[in-house]
Amino acid sequence: MRASRLTVAQKKDIFHTLVTIQDQGTSVPDSIKQVSQQFKITDSVVRQIAEEGLEKEWPPLDEAATAAR
Repeated sequence: MRASRLTVAQKKDIFHTLVTIQDQGTSVPDSIKQVSQQFKITDSVVRQIAEEGLEKEWPPLDEAATAAR
């Protein structure tokens, strides 16, 4: 499945899951593999979603930015 076929809500959910897994100490490559298997998408789609989420500061990133203010 392509990232463009996913809704914004789906992509935000995937991104949140990815960040949460990484925050628990899982390496980036392992977290990408976990998320791709969990959501049945390719590693490259996970990477695209990660880039978009970082660029747009999707949750939980926006939560951290708000707490820092």
